[in-house]
Amino acid sequence: MPFSALFIAMLVSAAAPEEPITVKGYPWAPFISPMGEPFRGGVSNQAPIARWFERADGNRDGVLNGDEMEADADRFFVRLDSNRDGQIDPQEIAAYEWEIAPDIQVNSNWKRPRGQPAPAPTGERRGKRSGDGHDGYHIDGLQGAARYGLLNIPQPVASADADFNRVVTQIEFRQAASYRFKLLDSHGQGRVSLQELQARLPTRPEGRRAKRDKDARDARIGLPLPEGD
Repeated sequence: MPFSALFIAMLVSAAAPEEPITVKGYPWAPFISPMGEPFRGGVSNQAPIARWFERADGNRDGVLNGDEMEADADRFFVRLDSNRDGQIDPQEIAAYEWEIAPDIQVNSNWKRPRGQPAPAPTGERRGKRSGDGHDGYHIDGLQGAARYGLLNIPQPVASADADFNRVVTQIEFRQAASYRFKLLDSHGQGRVSLQELQARLPTRPEGRRAKRDKDARDARIGLPLPEGD
C-alpha cells in the first residue's frame, strides 16, 4: 500500500469513535427538572412535574426546600457520572444530551404533551420544512431544556460548570441546585409547593412564529461583533 494511502487510513481509524452514538427518541413532551433530569408521561395520569416533585420531596411534607433540592441533584449526579469518578466529563455530558435527554437539543422539535392533538395542516409551500414554526433554534423563543422546565436554562447540566473547565464536579452540581432553588423560591420563604412550580411551567406557543426583524441584533452568543469601519 502506498505510504499516503496508509497514512490516510491511519487517520480515519484514529478519528473513528469507539462506539456509534445512538440518539434515543421520545414522542411526548417531558418535564425537565431544574437539574436537567427528564420525566415523561407514564401509564398513570400523574403529570411528569408531579412525579419529579414527589421524588424530590424527601420528607413528604408537600413542599420542597433547599436541602431536598440538593439531595435531588446528588441523586441525578450519580446517574450522570457513569464512570463513578466524581465528575461529569464531556463524554458524559454528550451521553446526557444524546441518550438521557435528547429533547433539549437545539434541533429537536418542541414536543406536545401526551394526548395533545397536532395542529391542522397550514398548507405550507412545497419544499419548506414541515412543522408549526416553533421548532429548532430561533432568537425569540425558549430553547433546549427551557422549553420543558421551570427555569430558562437550555442546558442544565453543562451550565453547572462554574469554573468553565469542561467538567462538572458534585460540589458544582450541588451549588447549582442551591442557586436554582433560590430562583424558584421567589418569595424567599425557604420552601416551594407543587402548585407554585406548576404555575411557572412554560406553555407551548400557538400559531405561526413572528418574522424576525432583519435589523435586530443577534444576542444568542455573547456580545455582538464590533462594527466595521
